[in-house]
Amino acid sequence: MKSLHLLIRGGLAALVCFSGPVSAQFLADEEANANWKEGEVEFPPAPAESSLREFFVSSASPNTFLIDEQTLSVGEDGVVRYVLVVRTPGGAENVTFEGIRCNTGERRIYASGRRDGSWSRARNSEWAPISDNSYNRPRAALARDHFCDGPAPPRNRDEVLRRLQQSDGANPIYR
Repeated sequence: MKSLHLLIRGGLAALVCFSGPVSAQFLADEEANANWKEGEVEFPPAPAESSLREFFVSSASPNTFLIDEQTLSVGEDGVVRYVLVVRTPGGAENVTFEGIRCNTGERRIYASGRRDGSWSRARNSEWAPISDNSYNRPRAALARDHFCDGPAPPRNRDEVLRRLQQSDGANPIYR
């Protein structure tokens, strides 16, 4: 019985020792996120066909997903901004200007593209969690396979472009 008590006390002591740094990191992350301020956002030009790069989202979707490489940026505020183009087999096209925050796993849609190349500001342009459902699957794929290393700060623009080019629209190449 004594050995069981010693084992439990030892386990609790180890838990306290190892959870301290994790708790401190969690509190530091919470503080950093509380003090975070989004940088100025400028709407990009309309996407050009020549700068669209296809990326893999899911074999379950018949749509084609493309990102405009010319609009891709990694801001000082840690937001990866880009223009997303989704094409359906029937010929419909949806164009959005979006942002992803890797450290919080959130996405934001700033605007929708119009046929004339102008932008219509999104009515609800709040940061929201990226969930891996059918609507957010392209954002989840971009965050997971191209933009982020888990919750780590985003890669730089060149690294994101390299990963997009290596995947070449097919299943991503895991490194």
